[in-house]
Amino acid sequence: MNSIRDLNWTIIGAWLVLAIIGLIAIYSATQGPVSEFLPDYIRNNFVKQLIWIALSIVLVIGFQFLTPRSYMQFSYIFYGITLLLMVSTLLFGVEINGARSWLRIGPFNLQVSELMKIATILATAQYLTSRRDITAENIRYAFIAVLMILIPTLLVILQNDFGTAIVFLALIPVMLFWSGLPYGVSIYIVSPAIILYLTVFDWKYGAIATILISVLIFIVQKKHWLSFTSFITGIITVVGVNLALTDILKPHQIARITAFTNPAFDPTGAGWNVIQAKTAIGSGGLAGKGFMEGTQTQLKFLPEQWTDFIACVIGEEFGFVGLGLLIVTFLFLFLRLLNLAGNHKHPFAQLVTVSVASVFFIHFFINIGSATALLPVIGIPLPFVSYGGSAFLTNSLMLAICLNMDFHKRDFSIYR
Repeated sequence: MNSIRDLNWTIIGAWLVLAIIGLIAIYSATQGPVSEFLPDYIRNNFVKQLIWIALSIVLVIGFQFLTPRSYMQFSYIFYGITLLLMVSTLLFGVEINGARSWLRIGPFNLQVSELMKIATILATAQYLTSRRDITAENIRYAFIAVLMILIPTLLVILQNDFGTAIVFLALIPVMLFWSGLPYGVSIYIVSPAIILYLTVFDWKYGAIATILISVLIFIVQKKHWLSFTSFITGIITVVGVNLALTDILKPHQIARITAFTNPAFDPTGAGWNVIQAKTAIGSGGLAGKGFMEGTQTQLKFLPEQWTDFIACVIGEEFGFVGLGLLIVTFLFLFLRLLNLAGNHKHPFAQLVTVSVASVFFIHFFINIGSATALLPVIGIPLPFVSYGGSAFLTNSLMLAICLNMDFHKRDFSIYR
């Protein structure tokens, strides 16, 4: 019989450390001297985040009393219900910062796309683990799984939330690869994103990447048609990006991309966010300027400093030490989740745990990348650290599901 000692307390500890770091940063970003520049609803973010964390703790504890069979049996129903909520959000949702992603339920605004992440992971994992014959020659099952991910992705795009859409799209190669899709096909799936990223800097980089990836796919998969398809896809991506930058995108969109490669070209406009983020982190030095002493933070130079750029607050006020602690804690969490997946014998538990770890990693990678100018500013929060009730609750529930399946891993044998 399972006891409380069987819970993975190292993962719970990492979760709580990240939540505490987030609370400290949110307090500084909304309650310090900067508060005189902020409206009341922003100054209330710290208290609201405390409430969401308390609620999440209760739900994480409650989820440990469920059986793993529950996630498998109700995954499709949950997926269908959440899709209906996504459509309802499109029709009746509340628009915030240009994205119609919130559904008002009483006094609360629920970001349904966050719940959709859980539903998509559970339903797609259930589908893929009940069909183990995904191969490069017969990818019918893989196509259906991709469709299950693309449907909510399209709804998220229609809500004008492209950052969250990227997270959904990134699930495709992760879930298919872990479910047995060959290496070459998996490389092909992710190759357009790599080529697109490099082409933004220079079309020559994109062209070189296209050739190298096509050769790599042939070496790994030994299939001429797949390598040739990869080459054609890469060329189309390079040409498409160049056409977009010269003829398709609007001036403000081009300015945002140019600001990523060269923030100094428009320091008071499109390059402002990147410059302020780098200045905040760079000025923190080794130990930081001190709690509520960061000039970029407290003089409100940082945009969205309680959400998208919260890592900059930590870097400025607690320096390399504070930001290093944040990054190490995240890396520890990722490794522990992957270790959990490796210890499972049931494919459903493995795939869900790996997918949850990948969602956290994607958020972490894009958020830190945006804050340090390694990636364009996309607008994705940092899990468990950035302000956001729906996001914190959903991320905590995903972690609770992983903890639950680890807690009951000896019971999985009866579900085969």
